[in-house]
Amino acid sequence: MQHLNIEFIDIGKDFLKAKMPINSKVHQPDKVLHGGATVALAESVGSAASYIFINPITHTIRGLEISANHVRSAKKGNIYATARPIHIGKKTHLWEIKVIDENDMLISHCKLTNIVIEKK
Repeated sequence: MQHLNIEFIDIGKDFLKAKMPINSKVHQPDKVLHGGATVALAESVGSAASYIFINPITHTIRGLEISANHVRSAKKGNIYATARPIHIGKKTHLWEIKVIDENDMLISHCKLTNIVIEKK
């Protein structure tokens, strides 16, 4: 997260939001936002959101599956990822994560499934 400069910026009853700057660290060779960096942002915010629903002393979170539909490219500014729960169970959490640009245009629509693991 530090390498990508991901920063959590807002939290509410049913969401967690983070931002990431678009710069040379996250560019493809043709200087547009790399889809993998977008997915890293989405998984970071979705996994952090899962921690809100567990006891981190006794349990931890791991990503099981993530999917992303990249619908628009971006070249500069910041992107924002907002995770909202679809399902919060005892063993799995399912998140919808929308990644938008500074003009509220959808960049990627992601879905993340996390597993809740009891620490040994």
